[in-house]
Amino acid sequence: MSLYLRDVTFIDWRTLAMTRGHLEVEEGDGGGVKLVTEIPRYACVFDCGGRLVTKSFAIGHHHIYSALARGMPAPKRTPRSFVEILKLIWWNLDRKLDAAMIRASARVVALEAVLSGCTFIIDHHASPTAPGDSLHIIAEVLEEAGLSHLLCYELSDRDGAASRAAGLAETEAYLRGRQGLVGLHASFTVGDDLLARAVELAGAQGTGVHIHVAEAESDEEACRAAHGCSVAARLQRAGALDLGATLLAHCLHLDDAERAMVAGSRAWVVHCTQSNQNNAVGAFDPRGLGDRILIGTDGMHSDVLAGARAMYLEGQGMGGLSPLDGYRRMRRVHDYLAANGFRGDGENNLVVLDYAAPTPVTSQNWPGHVMYGLSARHVHAVISDGRVIMRDQQVLGIDVPEALADARAQARRLWEML
Repeated sequence: MSLYLRDVTFIDWRTLAMTRGHLEVEEGDGGGVKLVTEIPRYACVFDCGGRLVTKSFAIGHHHIYSALARGMPAPKRTPRSFVEILKLIWWNLDRKLDAAMIRASARVVALEAVLSGCTFIIDHHASPTAPGDSLHIIAEVLEEAGLSHLLCYELSDRDGAASRAAGLAETEAYLRGRQGLVGLHASFTVGDDLLARAVELAGAQGTGVHIHVAEAESDEEACRAAHGCSVAARLQRAGALDLGATLLAHCLHLDDAERAMVAGSRAWVVHCTQSNQNNAVGAFDPRGLGDRILIGTDGMHSDVLAGARAMYLEGQGMGGLSPLDGYRRMRRVHDYLAANGFRGDGENNLVVLDYAAPTPVTSQNWPGHVMYGLSARHVHAVISDGRVIMRDQQVLGIDVPEALADARAQARRLWEML
């Protein structure tokens, strides 16, 4: 069955061609769209009133588990380094998560993602004391909201053998039934045995590894001290860079040799500007890394447009970035998903924009409008796999008051444990 969008200004996300007309949207995973001149008499119709319609957005790297952190109590002392930020804040938080908190976090992220025009989330989850079924819980919540996803569990040696084994068990169980990645925290908390097992599992499942790389200089320093090589070289030796679905988040402190390794590999890089700024770990320099660069929000929020603008503005001080370059990087996640055969990001994932621009909007200047003008407040409706999941800025698949009330209750429980 098809949904018909009446009177749209359709923007092809690849070519940026703009066409006024009606749009037929096929329902179901991988469904297509096509412009039509007439709408069948008894069709299901959504009147767009001439609004802009284009492909919806996707997040290249998220941390759903951090959703209840907003406004939480400060750590017992002020962190003095990135590793201390992890130990005093994030590892303290993720060890306290249970199933109810994970579910509440996923609903909050789903809500905010839909409101921001996002229909696909690539997430990197951690809950060391409650790994069992954690990915299944997140998947269930996202699907109830109409969102597609690519999840992984953050494997690490930081919490001992039992925690590592439980994380591997959750990963293996999840990948038996759903698409996903094999998550790793970062080189400095991952031993050689775990790295080898993760790469082997990813290869056997036809997927990739999702890992934080050189987010801080300390990751590189620890790798050289323990393994006698750089982080990228270690991943290359293990075979992680040979997997076409591998995601390398951050990549802030790579040397020239590492940049060449990454650019010459099959792996993809994810740029997370606002998280890097928040943690004061440095600015992202894309030079020498090639074009396989996505953008992520890294748990800061679920707003791709906000992340894209931050990325674009930061890029002005790192060699320059045109609006078109920024737009292409924002859209690169779709190329990643398609190249690796992941489901849920078909052409029938759309966003309807109520964008009354004060200046002309054309195919040539659309990237400039995206980088300088467009924001989540312009998202009028969202269509996922051909189904309307938000209309008139009202999310349809989530009981919003109940979800927010539950999130506040779970946040209070969590904060009392910190």
